[in-house]
Amino acid sequence: MLKAGQAAPMFVLPDSDMEPIDIAEFIGKNNVILFFYPRDDTPGCTLEATDFSDHEDEFLRHDCVVIGISRDDCLKHAEFRDKHGISVRLLSDVEGEACQQYGVWQAKEVDGVKKYGIVRSTFVIDKQGVLRIALYGVIAKGHALDVLRVVKELNS
Repeated sequence: MLKAGQAAPMFVLPDSDMEPIDIAEFIGKNNVILFFYPRDDTPGCTLEATDFSDHEDEFLRHDCVVIGISRDDCLKHAEFRDKHGISVRLLSDVEGEACQQYGVWQAKEVDGVKKYGIVRSTFVIDKQGVLRIALYGVIAKGHALDVLRVVKELNS
């Protein structure tokens, strides 16, 4: 698992419009909030994505770009975005490349069976490309506001 102070892993993934997004593009320009979530259109994931979208303007005032990542494909992301009015960019990590780099692809035991999935996690990357915050196993409800409070503290 990653820790604050480490260089953030860089990657290029397509967004819901199939446009490639290179995380390195933000270095020197913006702080980046990356939130990894298990699956589009599930209750917790919808709550988290819509909360981040609802506060996107406040994040932008603090020079933060908010990006959600799951292993759903671009078309599923587009449907999810359009159905729920999600404004933050959603990236598709079908191969699990970024999930592996960020340590969010983890084994969970469900009914005695080991299954792998995304652990809901959030990372704050500063303009120099350094991880300022690495949160694993977060709870969706109220999480966007918690991250916003942390960002405000980092910027003050």
